[in-house]
Amino acid sequence: MDKVIASAAEAVSDIGDGATLSVGGFGLCGIPSVLIQALLAQGTTDLEAYSNNAGVDDWGLGLLLGAGRIRRMVASYVGENKEFARQYLSGELEVELTPQGTLAERMRAGGVGIPAFFTATGGGTQVADGGLPWRYDEAGNVVVASPPKETRTFGTPDGPREFVMEEALVADFGLVRAWRGDRHGNLVFRDSAQNFNPLAAMCGRVTIAEVEELVDPGDLDPNQVHTPGVFVHRVVELTPEQAADKRIEKRTVTPR
Repeated sequence: MDKVIASAAEAVSDIGDGATLSVGGFGLCGIPSVLIQALLAQGTTDLEAYSNNAGVDDWGLGLLLGAGRIRRMVASYVGENKEFARQYLSGELEVELTPQGTLAERMRAGGVGIPAFFTATGGGTQVADGGLPWRYDEAGNVVVASPPKETRTFGTPDGPREFVMEEALVADFGLVRAWRGDRHGNLVFRDSAQNFNPLAAMCGRVTIAEVEELVDPGDLDPNQVHTPGVFVHRVVELTPEQAADKRIEKRTVTPR
């Protein structure tokens, strides 16, 4: 039952080229930065990542992106990363832009074994009709576009409404960061770092968690556990320096 791995490098050692990853975090909040750096150092490439965003140019998934290690992104908000935009518009990166709530539910559905679900989000748009640019060529022509999705009309309290079928996401590996975790893999996320982390943990076939504080089984109040250990396969304890190394995406200050 002890799922603790000695190092981040060892924890990601079997993530091979071409793997799919679900990655927790929102912006730079709650991202598994140590596991990402270990994956960068390992040299793994041709990755497909499911994440709300791709970090920034010099941190988070932006490190893998800048090194040309990511082939495809399924993401929601990517506006803070100039290299992301450059790669997408130049045809180096395939991008499946997904509404944020839909992305969250696709991850959750993958974790609980639901293959697909219907949502009103995207109905009557290219999300449902198809044609969203997934990949460009060097000349700016769309060479891969989103396919049309199945739609159905369901009755609602406000009358019939069109709903779009979205398929679940299941990743080869899930990478998350927790505030506290025990040796059995039970995890607690702090404040807004909860964001996509529980969902990314759920939809990974093998989920790896880096934890800022490692405790013994029984030390966590079961009522406070956000992700049960059944979803987590490996735990990496961070050093105090690693735990404290957190970036601020945008800093706004008041003039003195």
